[in-house]
Amino acid sequence: MASNAQAAQTTSSSLSLWFQQHRRAVLITAGVVALSAAGTLYYTQSNSQHARRAREQARDAANKAADKAKKERKQKKPKQPGEGKPDAKSADDDDDSLKLTASDIEVMDPETRSKTALTLKARGNKLYSAKQYQEAIDYYTKAIQCEEQAVFYSNRAACYTNLNQLDKVVEDCSNALRLDPQYIKALNRRATAREQLGDAENLYLSLCDFTASAILDNFSTSSTTDSVERVMKQLATQKAQDILTTREPRLPSPTFITAYLTAFRTRPPPSLPANPSQGDRTLQLAYDALDAKDFTHAFTFFNESIKQGISTSAGKAEALNMRATFKFIMSDAEGALVDLDEATTVQPDSAQSWVKKASVHMELGRPEDAMKDFDRALEIDPNNADVFYHRGQVFFITGEFDRAIAEYRRSSEVDPAFIFSHIQLAVAQYKSGSTEKALHQFRRLIEKNPESAEVYNYYGELLLDQQKFPEAVNAFDKSIELAKNNHPRNVLPMVNKALAIFQHRQDFATAESICREAVDIDPQCDVGVATLAQLLLQQNKVHDAADMFAKSAEMARTEPELVNALTYENATRAQIAFLKNYPLQADRLGLSRTA
Repeated sequence: MASNAQAAQTTSSSLSLWFQQHRRAVLITAGVVALSAAGTLYYTQSNSQHARRAREQARDAANKAADKAKKERKQKKPKQPGEGKPDAKSADDDDDSLKLTASDIEVMDPETRSKTALTLKARGNKLYSAKQYQEAIDYYTKAIQCEEQAVFYSNRAACYTNLNQLDKVVEDCSNALRLDPQYIKALNRRATAREQLGDAENLYLSLCDFTASAILDNFSTSSTTDSVERVMKQLATQKAQDILTTREPRLPSPTFITAYLTAFRTRPPPSLPANPSQGDRTLQLAYDALDAKDFTHAFTFFNESIKQGISTSAGKAEALNMRATFKFIMSDAEGALVDLDEATTVQPDSAQSWVKKASVHMELGRPEDAMKDFDRALEIDPNNADVFYHRGQVFFITGEFDRAIAEYRRSSEVDPAFIFSHIQLAVAQYKSGSTEKALHQFRRLIEKNPESAEVYNYYGELLLDQQKFPEAVNAFDKSIELAKNNHPRNVLPMVNKALAIFQHRQDFATAESICREAVDIDPQCDVGVATLAQLLLQQNKVHDAADMFAKSAEMARTEPELVNALTYENATRAQIAFLKNYPLQADRLGLSRTA
């Protein structure tokens, strides 16, 4: 619950909120839209609608011709006993069309072959209406043997749909689309079958089909766009679960780790005992690595020291506390709780271990246990500023801003030197609607802490939310300057600056350049990567955007973060598939196939 980590969340939320206002465009057709100065998105119109309507009208005309021919035959033919009964198959008892051989069809002239095909299709339609699907399939199959038409394949696919033969649905719809690539009914039918097949590959292909259908249909059918959303969510959730099942926990960005660690007041490491064990010495190495911000080795040493055996209770409790901290940062909340339970058993009077346990309980969705942990920490140390600060964070996250303000204020009174309590107090005031009070608080903080990069960054975020773009950029620039020599370097002010420039002037190129610099400095900055991916997507650089979303998914620490990144990646790749499969339509829509 560190301040810098909260800044990352705020930046991400700000960007997500802006795109959320245009959710359908971003997730489905970012490449089809243009961004006006007011932030309104417009879909490019396409003449392909006229061509599609012409094809549909031609199909309707063919159907009407077949029906008319059938009526004429009935009028010429004397009625037979039993004619007119419900059994669709008895409608033409002397019909031998199903007995036509390949040789019979081959010798027909084109006009006769076409008329025969339409007659077979009409009889298949009647059988389909009577729910005699297998019999209808026979007629559609014979019609296809006479003459390949997209509608014959699509109608046979409808029969297979009712018989739940999904692979055959996909095959027939693919043949229909081979003949008529813009046959929307076949696209939707194939997409639905692939969705029902349910594995990750078919879900992705279903998403591509629904996306193509939505674009070709100019987003005029809400059920199709709803299907895009549904399949995107299903695919991303399934992939996320598969990834999380097999992926090993790993450390996030050094910036994120530093942010969490600095959210707690520093304490001196335990001293070496007179006769230190190997575990005691390894524990010292862990703290040395921690001071050097070599977090990978620090975590390894904390883990090894516990396995080797630490000779003092205080040392063991500290090692467990820190190993739990790293596990928590790596999204292993259950593992962190096991270590913290042991730490508070070995050394029950460590207030910090109880505070960290409260954070873990909140992560696991157990707020009542978290509050009990805070109470236990205050019993140990009634003036522990960490308790008030982190309890304030809990109230801030749950939207109880008045309670958060009281906790932050108490924390800053107990320890005035801890800057994050003051920053979060101002932010909570702003969130509660006290804008002027928050601005005044930040101005005072800047006067008292002119060298604090964190203060300027947070102040910039508040100004950005107020749409005071030049002032926000100035604050971010100051934060960037103050933090340029820090190790590890916090690049969040750079990401925020890019966001401010983008929102103010829709200057994609400059925003992208700043984001790329931030990611070059800290390649593990998840907020920077996610922001860069969105900027690329909005510029229709879909290939680069897809790769960046994939990288964002690799960095995601939690399931919601992973699902979000995968959703954007899959949506972008579906757009790329449209560009590849429908190049002419993409050109008419003004899409770039080389982006």
